[in-house]
Amino acid sequence: MASTPPYAFPGRGDRPAVMGILNLTPDSFSDGGRHDAPDAAVAHALTMAREGADLIDIGGESSRPGAQRVGVDEQIRRTAGTVGACRAALDHAGFTHVALSIDTTRVPVAAAALAAGAALINDISAGEDDPQILALAAARGVPVVLMHKRGEPATMQDNPRYDDVVGRVAAYLGHRAAAARAAGVKADHIALDPGIGFGKTHEHNLALLGALPRLVALGYPLLLGASRKRFLARLAGAPHAAVEPDPAGGSAATTALAVAAGVRLVRVHDVQLHRQAADTAAAITTVPQSPPQSPEPRLP
Repeated sequence: MASTPPYAFPGRGDRPAVMGILNLTPDSFSDGGRHDAPDAAVAHALTMAREGADLIDIGGESSRPGAQRVGVDEQIRRTAGTVGACRAALDHAGFTHVALSIDTTRVPVAAAALAAGAALINDISAGEDDPQILALAAARGVPVVLMHKRGEPATMQDNPRYDDVVGRVAAYLGHRAAAARAAGVKADHIALDPGIGFGKTHEHNLALLGALPRLVALGYPLLLGASRKRFLARLAGAPHAAVEPDPAGGSAATTALAVAAGVRLVRVHDVQLHRQAADTAAAITTVPQSPPQSPEPRLP
């Protein structure tokens, strides 16, 4: 049986973590259908590990705007076997430190993935779709990521409005973290995600990115998932462009900005690019600052 190494979220002094995305779906907004065959999924997991991924997030249900829900049985069919195959392949290749995450909102899917070798639950509904998922995380002693979104993927981009998007997102994430703790999840097993692009306009996304320090101040590790989001193409002057090739400058900039603001995890498609951006930003922002020097006296 494949091993399941435990996973701990990075702290403030630790190297930022890069979570590589492995979609086992035919309809994800960026790479749908590319890695849903088992051999292709394992090969891509190994590639991301070589490029510096700390985690690999495996999902069997697309959450792109307009996506329809996928049943529990189909999600399990798509993900559980691949989780086990990826865990075995990573261990065999010496990547025992690379953790696997299951991207789901459903308890049976999460339970099957944990049994197959996943060590983390990434729930875009923050435990609201299936409240028992928080109890599952507590019982299994695994970390959980709780994300803010507005409505369901099929309708979440239908004219989203907030009186104060940063305040609303911060309050919601704090509330869901409290719910997870009430369910028995340990405080250091909780990370929060502002849900860039999930029921937010272009302006909402920018406001949240500008307010990352405020969200970091909630006291839980923060995960940012801005990779290949369409607002980056709009910023690059190509609002109708396909999401690939990735608007790399903007995408890498969000990771560097996030790490400088104290974000500890980034969820990305292009692992090597974001590994470099995260490490560079961390190196710059952790350089000890010398005290200001008094000016040397001028000679007469």
